[in-house]
This record gives sequence, structure tokens and C-alpha cells, in this order.
Amino acid sequence: MASIYDVKPQFQALLRPLVGRLADAGVTANHVTIAAIWLSVAYGGALWLSGGSAILFLGLPFVLLVRMALNAVDGMLAREHEQQTDLGAFLNEGGDVVSDIALLLPLALISPFPVFGVLAVVLLSMLTEFAGIMAQSIGASRRYDGPMGKSDRAAVLGVLGVWIGIGMPYAAVAPLVTGVLVIALMFTISNRMRRALVEARAVTGALIAA
Repeated sequence: MASIYDVKPQFQALLRPLVGRLADAGVTANHVTIAAIWLSVAYGGALWLSGGSAILFLGLPFVLLVRMALNAVDGMLAREHEQQTDLGAFLNEGGDVVSDIALLLPLALISPFPVFGVLAVVLLSMLTEFAGIMAQSIGASRRYDGPMGKSDRAAVLGVLGVWIGIGMPYAAVAPLVTGVLVIALMFTISNRMRRALVEARAVTGALIAA
């Protein structure tokens, strides 16, 4: 299924000049990854401590956009400027999960959103990334299949942030959105597992044929 992740190459092309300047200045991929984690945790913490401030939710799309840019930058620094490290792999994957938790959990403070529904979205988001990572353990590539990958979740959360921030009525919409997210995440986990298995079998078949 299509995912916002599919437009990542175009997004990276826009950021490439900045990435080159950062590399020349001595900024590393790990520096950028840690900055993205701290940004998400700090903003999520601010949302939580504020009790779900509408004004802070209005700023969520900007924070998510910056986080996505930082995630793209750290990957480009690692791949294109020979900064790949074992620590970076842990920070990159673990940081995404921590960031998702930090920014999704505050939705539980907005009363129309069912608490258990929000917790289910958080748990399934974690399992989605786990499924993508586990694909590598069976000989497939890291899977980023949709329909509700990291970038897609960020887009949905950004729209919700604006919706809440400008005070539009969401009492009837909130449970529906939560339910749709749960279903989309379950499909995403299924897609990643299924495509990883197909890919792994193809790789095994090619090795046998060789």
C-alpha cells in the first residue's frame, strides 16, 4: 500500500545542501538523531504537563515536520558521509519508538479520545516498527510498508494537532479516528510481515539457484 514514506527521496533532495553543510561543520548523524529524540520527548512532556493545551497541540505539526527533517538528515549523514555506526543504528530505531510514545500519549489527555484506544495506537505503533526491524532477521530488508508507517502517523497526528488546536469539535470524531488508526496499524504490521516473508523466500531461492 502507498505511504507518505514513498516521497522521501524528494524530501531528501531538498535537504541535501543543508546536510553537506552540517557534515562540513562536524555535525554527526548521532548528534542529529539525539536532537530529534530530545525534541519529541520535550514537546510531548510539555503537552502532558500542560494537561493537553490546545495552543501546544497547534504547534505539533511544526514539531513533527522538524522531527521528520531531522530523521532524514541523520540518515543522509550516515549513508552519504560515511557516518554509520552500531550506536547510530540503536539510536535511530529506538529513538523513533521513544518519539512516537512521547508525542502520541498526550492524546489520552483529550477526553473524547478513549484512553485504551490511544494506548492501543501507541502499542501497535511500536509493534509496527518492530515488524519492520525483525524483517532483517529473516534475510529481508528493513520494511517500511504502509499504510500507517512513521511518516503517515506523523501526518495524521499533525492534522489532529491542528484540529484540536483551533478548537474544532472532535467529540464524535475522536473515537472514530482512534479506531481507524488501530485498524490501519494492524494492516501495516501484516503488510510488513507478509512482504518480508516474500522477500526472504525470494532471497533464499536465488541463493539456492546460484
